[in-house]
Amino acid sequence: MSSYSTQGLPEGSSAPARTGASNHQFALVALTSLFFMWGFITCLNDILIPHLKNVFQLNYTQSMLIQLCFFGAYFIVSLPAGALVKRITYKWGIVVGLVIAAIGCALFIPAAGYQVYALFLGALFVLATGVTILQVAANPYVTELGAPETASSRLTLTQAFNSLGTTLAPLFGAMLILSAAVTDIQNASPEQVEALRLTEADAVRFPYMILAIAFLVLAAIFAALKLPKVEEENVAEVPGSTAHGSAWSYRHLVLGAVGIFLYVGAEVSIGSFLVNYLAEPSIANMPEAGAAHYVAYFWGGAMIGRFIGSFVMRYVDAGKALAFNAAIVILLLLLTVFAGGALAMWSVLAIGLFNSIMFPTIFSLALKGLGRHTSQGSGILCLAIVGGALLPLVQGGLADTVGIHLAFLMPVVCYVYIAYYGVKGHRAA
Repeated sequence: MSSYSTQGLPEGSSAPARTGASNHQFALVALTSLFFMWGFITCLNDILIPHLKNVFQLNYTQSMLIQLCFFGAYFIVSLPAGALVKRITYKWGIVVGLVIAAIGCALFIPAAGYQVYALFLGALFVLATGVTILQVAANPYVTELGAPETASSRLTLTQAFNSLGTTLAPLFGAMLILSAAVTDIQNASPEQVEALRLTEADAVRFPYMILAIAFLVLAAIFAALKLPKVEEENVAEVPGSTAHGSAWSYRHLVLGAVGIFLYVGAEVSIGSFLVNYLAEPSIANMPEAGAAHYVAYFWGGAMIGRFIGSFVMRYVDAGKALAFNAAIVILLLLLTVFAGGALAMWSVLAIGLFNSIMFPTIFSLALKGLGRHTSQGSGILCLAIVGGALLPLVQGGLADTVGIHLAFLMPVVCYVYIAYYGVKGHRAA
């Protein structure tokens, strides 16, 4: 997220059957708006991190608690959300998710008033709970509304609109949040600190109020929409698989879950540190508001790559494309760590372009051939999103001890594994 779309169906339920082709286009267009919104709200964390780091004078590890609370919700809420969606249907699961997300956004208003970091973290958890329910309800439509052989392409296309949200979020945050930054808060007198913190904390009120209203409007729209109904069906399983087993018996799914854990963790870690990295004197030495504009290039690259990938991956082997992109990202990360100036800056920003296809590709490869265990497998992959909560803390700890440059070696290890999964790990045993 990461723009981080997941499928989280309750264990034991079956995959939804594909509905009539005439209804597919309408449903996908409606669901695309959700991909945009949760991409937008997820990427806004990359702006919130340096902002609250400054407001509360946090170190890198403490500031990464933002991602821990946000992505930790995926791990805690995904399975209960799957049970909820199974009970109330996908459509009403979407509506409930939108309402909870709106409540989470609204909670930023009292959090700003009390100026307590823990309240911001609580508001983020509530917001992420709503987003998790949204993804649990929405993603099965995307993979099941169409031919299975184009599932990767279809999910990549919808994630391109997710990336449109992640591209616009840094610009939105730079204009409404970081523009109020007070760079000399650490040098202020004790009498001034309280007033400065109030000024910066208040900067989040208006943008999150707008987002709360947007989520409520979407909830009303989806409550009125007539989405295609889906029914349970059994899908062909991998030949030779154990019919009485579980999704855990599929080696390529388990390895894919590790891949999702590492990919989301790596992408969130990179995105979380971009503003602070670009502000480094040896890189671009730019103010945070200016750096936030360049973060849009990172997510814009992911958007462009997903539009391209949705077409190209109809003809290119998914595993080979995954391995190639991972190898390029490893090279770019090494330049990020060991180079400086403009080369390092553009290297880290270019990673977004090659990240573009990774999540949907790992996701679809991991679920391939699971048959009636598809829903359980998607729930396992949903739990693996917790990598976005844990790995940024690891990189934050490294940044506090060895510096922000060397901390980018942590994602290198993640992408080495992803390259392996593309070459060999995704093949069903």
